Amino acid sequence: MVRHAPPATILGKSRPLAITLPSNATFVGGAPVFEQPSSRTNGHSNGHVTAATDPDRPYSADDVARLRGSVRIEHTLARRGAEKLRALLAENEPVAALGCLTGGQAVEAVKAGLKAIYLSGWQVAADANTAGQIYPDQSLYPYDSVPKVVERINNAFQRADQIDSVEGRSGNDWFAPIVADMEAGFGGPLNVFELTKAMIASGAAGVHLEDQLASEKKCGHLGGKVLIPTQQAIRNLIAARLAMDVLDVPTVLVARTDADAANLLLSDIDDRDKPFLTGERTAEGFYRVKPGIDQAIARGIAYAPYCDLIWCETSHPSLEEAKAFADGIHAKFPGKMLAYNCSPSFNWKLKIDEDTIASFRQTLYSYGYRFQFITLAGWHALNHSMFELAYDYRERGMSAYADFQQREFASESKGYTATRHQREVGTGYFDAVTNVISGGTSSTTALTGSTEEAQFQPAAAVA
Repeated sequence: MVRHAPPATILGKSRPLAITLPSNATFVGGAPVFEQPSSRTNGHSNGHVTAATDPDRPYSADDVARLRGSVRIEHTLARRGAEKLRALLAENEPVAALGCLTGGQAVEAVKAGLKAIYLSGWQVAADANTAGQIYPDQSLYPYDSVPKVVERINNAFQRADQIDSVEGRSGNDWFAPIVADMEAGFGGPLNVFELTKAMIASGAAGVHLEDQLASEKKCGHLGGKVLIPTQQAIRNLIAARLAMDVLDVPTVLVARTDADAANLLLSDIDDRDKPFLTGERTAEGFYRVKPGIDQAIARGIAYAPYCDLIWCETSHPSLEEAKAFADGIHAKFPGKMLAYNCSPSFNWKLKIDEDTIASFRQTLYSYGYRFQFITLAGWHALNHSMFELAYDYRERGMSAYADFQQREFASESKGYTATRHQREVGTGYFDAVTNVISGGTSSTTALTGSTEEAQFQPAAAVA
């Protein structure tokens, strides 16, 4: 007997369990069966209809409740960030983000007016992993490294918020949503499930997952990429969504495909992959496939029911290719939100002209690319700024640093405050803690009598 799904909210032990199942789900013997979702408008438009369908979930609310257990653990930063990110994606402008490597970089990005933060696995591999190693982007770093950097960034946001509080300022929302890199999941669906939970526990608002073989994973702009079968990639997306539902957080899920450039496939088991097979095998037993935009579109269409945004990793900045991908996806899923990597792996001025670069963001947005980001911005900014200072310091001694410091002072009119580095890391906040503990009688507070108090004036407030 087939019956329509009951209301997709069931009662938990302390408050309603908010699991949103697709409206097209029917139940057979208590198990959900899903039809192909349809798209509809929700009133937002950027040249396309915006899809308002919920992601497919081939499991029931009862499954989620059973896996959740009896103790409800709140994930405030992740929930707040996810809700904010979803609201930003619904606005009539693109969400633009820079890849940040440290908590301090993320704080500066928010001060400068960016509304979201991207956290790249490439950058974590290169200089921010828990092994303390320098790695290429090949999933060589420990599994917990990206969640630890998410936590570090949120800690930096919390300190900035606390500093505002003790200094009597209000109105700044420091906690920008963080979209974090889960690479290829570091294994199979169970690894994806656990990694997603770790991302949420650390406070990530969104995550992305790619369709490469985890054991052979490469940066999207390197060779040697091996795709997993489409059905296996979908299982990973389902595993990520299940983790989000079990933790009761509406995390934004971005599905990335590397099929535009990847020319190897793990298995030919999935009929959806067969049109791209060349008939050749490699020494390792992989199947050779025809890379390109058609293969990427086929994968994007397959992933669309299970994710919130789709990202096609590309090898060069091409509006024509971006439009072709968008058109291919929107032919089946009108208004499906897209993401675009404005990568530092591209030589931008070699590939496109100044006018196209200037309008690139807005043109992409008109195609439906609502989330746009520069993956490795933090790594390049950190390295080039230090090289420039070091080179100048070698040549001019302290004049180089004094001039650098003056540039910091000049940026204060735009909202920069890190010139006063003692204050920036919370010395005044912990002075406030000391005074509360001592009843205001402490003689050992740190900023009082400091060189910063004597020589640096507080930066003027910026409206």
